[in-house]
Amino acid sequence: MAKSKTLYSCTECGGTSPKWQGQCPHCNAWNTLVETVDTPQTQRFESWTSHASRVESLAAVQAEEVPRTSSGMEELDRVLGGGLVAGGVILLGGDPGIGKSTLLLQALATLGAREKVLYVSGEESPQQIALRAARLQLDANQVRLLAEIRLEAILAALKHEQPKVAVIDSIQTLYSDQVSSAPGSVSQVRECAAQLTRIAKQSGITIILVGHVTKEGAIAGPRVLEHIVDTVLYFEGDSHSSYRMIRAIKNRFGAANELGVFAMTERGIRGVSNPSAIFLSSYRDDVAGSCVTVSQEGTRPLLVEVQALVDDAHGYQPRRLAVGLDQNRLALLLAVMHRHAEVACFDQDVFLNAVGGVKIGEPAADLALVLAMVSSLRNKPLPEKLVVFGELGLAGEVRPVTRGQERLREAAKLGFTRALVPLANRPRQAIEGLEVIGVERLSQAVDFISER
Repeated sequence: MAKSKTLYSCTECGGTSPKWQGQCPHCNAWNTLVETVDTPQTQRFESWTSHASRVESLAAVQAEEVPRTSSGMEELDRVLGGGLVAGGVILLGGDPGIGKSTLLLQALATLGAREKVLYVSGEESPQQIALRAARLQLDANQVRLLAEIRLEAILAALKHEQPKVAVIDSIQTLYSDQVSSAPGSVSQVRECAAQLTRIAKQSGITIILVGHVTKEGAIAGPRVLEHIVDTVLYFEGDSHSSYRMIRAIKNRFGAANELGVFAMTERGIRGVSNPSAIFLSSYRDDVAGSCVTVSQEGTRPLLVEVQALVDDAHGYQPRRLAVGLDQNRLALLLAVMHRHAEVACFDQDVFLNAVGGVKIGEPAADLALVLAMVSSLRNKPLPEKLVVFGELGLAGEVRPVTRGQERLREAAKLGFTRALVPLANRPRQAIEGLEVIGVERLSQAVDFISER
């Protein structure tokens, strides 16, 4: 038997080095090399197709629509791009206790009535899973269960059972006999993910992998894990709130950055049909520093309330804090507001918050954030039933945003009567019940709310 040797693998890119270094020589990341054992390689992979690959013209390839299988949960199907795809591999990551296992067990119980499903647990015993199913009052008669962490045994079970959908909970607990390192190491995670992907493509089984996350919120293990799979989903939400969100980071069969909203109830996780309602305040009285914007999450327009609190600074250095928003974007907006709207906050503490725990990453919320800060600074509420969106440039111009018509229609559907938007996003045809005001400069928007 050949003697194994020690290698150092990068947790970010998966590259190897014969000795430890502070910086990975492949991706230049710092402190990412971990010790692994290099074992002699054997022939473990087969082609995904039954015939030998050949070069052919792209025009000669028959492109067909990918058939979908509904998971039984409308919000989950939305994030996946319409449903589960045969042979697809999905990676679902999230904080401990956020509800990953509960969500997937509910989906399998619904799918089990129509298709053959298999739940592979490497973290919980069959008794614990049965207790959860009983607590959620699920019909678990058609859900096949396997408690195993050895990859070869799981592959044999998949070939024997031939399920339509299989859940592996979780990928970090599995180990392969071909690799001598401990479960959860870079080598084991990469090997197990590659082998499960191979059998998914060969047999047409949809495999859902549950992944752990690091303290920074990224999926644990090598970065190559996210490149292997077809879809990467992040399960996120505030632990103090009953609402959860699934965000698609990568999807080969649908739109990326799609968002699904769920509510945690006594009977398990339920989809929220109108998520805009949970991100808007329930109070009726207008207050200063509050503004409603329309964020585009994938194909869904989402109305979100952003709040600003501008108060006199009592220290040498004014505080700047943004919750659910980009901290660097806040500094940029304060500079633009000072230069082009003549509103100074250099001696003020500024706090921003997105209601409901949602995270806004697109610049379309710039105009709403600035107007919320001006409203708080002047202690003057914004006009009632007003929705605002638009991107701000460094020259003080209000830039148009994508899908402006869809954002306006969603606002009108929820009862808003006025919209302050970039002039280029003003619709040619009037939207019933909605007055649309177009502005080209930030100063025009600030003057509009000052006159009201």
